[in-house]
Amino acid sequence: MNIPIYSGSSDFSQSLYLYTSQSSVYPSPTPFGFYDNDVQFQNDANSVTNFCARRLGWPIENVELQDLNFWTAFEMAVTVYGNELYAYLVRENLVNFEGMSLDEAPATFQNASITPNYSNIIRVSEQYGAEAGTGGNVTWYSGSVILTGSVQVYDLNQWAEDRGISGSELEIKRVFYQGVPASADYYYGGGIGLGAGWGSFFGGLGGVAGYGAGSNFFITPLSYNVAAIQEVELGDTILFSAYSFELINNKLKIFPVPTEADNGIHFWFEYIIKSERYLDSIQTGSGASGSGYITNVSNMPYNNPVYSQINSIGRSWIFEYTLAQAKEMLGYVRNKYSQIPIPGAAVTLNGGDLIAAAKDEKDKLIARLREYFDETSRKARLERRKDEAEFAKSELNNVPMTIYIG
Repeated sequence: MNIPIYSGSSDFSQSLYLYTSQSSVYPSPTPFGFYDNDVQFQNDANSVTNFCARRLGWPIENVELQDLNFWTAFEMAVTVYGNELYAYLVRENLVNFEGMSLDEAPATFQNASITPNYSNIIRVSEQYGAEAGTGGNVTWYSGSVILTGSVQVYDLNQWAEDRGISGSELEIKRVFYQGVPASADYYYGGGIGLGAGWGSFFGGLGGVAGYGAGSNFFITPLSYNVAAIQEVELGDTILFSAYSFELINNKLKIFPVPTEADNGIHFWFEYIIKSERYLDSIQTGSGASGSGYITNVSNMPYNNPVYSQINSIGRSWIFEYTLAQAKEMLGYVRNKYSQIPIPGAAVTLNGGDLIAAAKDEKDKLIARLREYFDETSRKARLERRKDEAEFAKSELNNVPMTIYIG
């Protein structure tokens, strides 16, 4: 079987036309057709084929490949370049977009200028807000037990079971049980800290220590008011039954012991369901662009690159990678017939050498590309700008300063 090899010319556009019009007869120019309709890719496909063939020895030596092989290597090189580029961009930007709805995200981030944001930092900080009772993403519920005279301990696990909630799922966050604030006693309860008789005097004016009825004001230093309120709190603690509670294993013990007069009073508290702490922190659903959420590097909306938008720096790398890929394919072809018998001797082909050289070149090209992307990362650019500012400052310090005398 005499299979034709590279003849010295190729016509990508003609091959694409024949495949489009008669796909049952003619093969596709490239395996996936990612860039076939890009005019710049069509033009460069012929030039890259000529470039690779000449670098592999043509026309002095035969190159046992067809134009389809070169175009396949070219398509692969563009795709590898895009994969490396977008893998780098995903690392740069995933922290800014993890959890974003794909329904709200643009179709692709390829040509988007992305400014870092605090969405994920805020999302994490919501957990602290939920624990502190100042917001967050965990629902707080309210409940109450009814006080009974002489009953001091109330089982909130049993309270939860009665309402279809597992006791182990209940976590009490806040108990609303406290006495009259000391500030109320200070202002209206006889004037502790103001001196004998002053409390009732200023109470008669409608207020104490700052505000009274009509135009009556009594101004004292704020530090004095704080000290007086602390005096009331200490007096209540020592002289009166303290309003307090103890919560151990969801057993609520209140102080002082309720009396008969407390019967029927609702004792309020707030709680969360423990499992919701985890469930409310999970955004479920991920899939193709337009559904679910951005959850990991695999569903960040990046597509294959647009070849015509790749600059000369990127194309130069692509040409070199195409050559390395074509060299590897040629090595596999020649390895299949490592020796060709001729009259009186045998010709040994260099398939193994080509494969080894190609793999080494591809590894070096990938390493060079990744290093280049790392050098242009957001962190590297900020560090470079910082260094430039320091160098400029150091240089300006050497400029003589003139003294102006008026």
